[in-house]
Amino acid sequence: MDTGSAETAGNTVGSTAAEPVWTGLPPGLLRMRRLLLVVWLGLLTIVLGVLLAVFAGAVWAAFALLPFALLVWGWGMLGRNWRSWRYAERADDLLISRGVLFREETVVPYGRMQLVEVTSGPVERHFGLASVQLHTAAAATDACIPGLDPTEAERLRDRLTELGEARSAGL
Repeated sequence: MDTGSAETAGNTVGSTAAEPVWTGLPPGLLRMRRLLLVVWLGLLTIVLGVLLAVFAGAVWAAFALLPFALLVWGWGMLGRNWRSWRYAERADDLLISRGVLFREETVVPYGRMQLVEVTSGPVERHFGLASVQLHTAAAATDACIPGLDPTEAERLRDRLTELGEARSAGL
């Protein structure tokens, strides 16, 4: 009985070493994006409805429901997009995965990173979020992890900078 549990534990450890540990984005990013969607498309629905009712008649005001339909569709799409974002820190590189219909996975080797910065615009700051931007020698491989908690973003920046300096020391 003991050998079976040790064997199972050995298989578990061996299989998790090969698989990266993925981290999703915090729910604050989804809340922020959905609020922006409601504000902009809700405002557009109201303004369009009033303008159409005043200048074209009540029948034409029904066209104001088009932005509202887009709002309902966008609500679900934002949730799917938010769930698709994830990142994983491995021994030699950082993985960033995103995309609903077309999956995109970016691998950024620590030794190739030139700059890691934390940015936060006014809306992100209001929601307590920050983004980590990774710059490499190739402009096409610059990667970004949006919507992180500021403490996690700073921790990630410090860790990636430390690992980048350690990996590039031999170059």
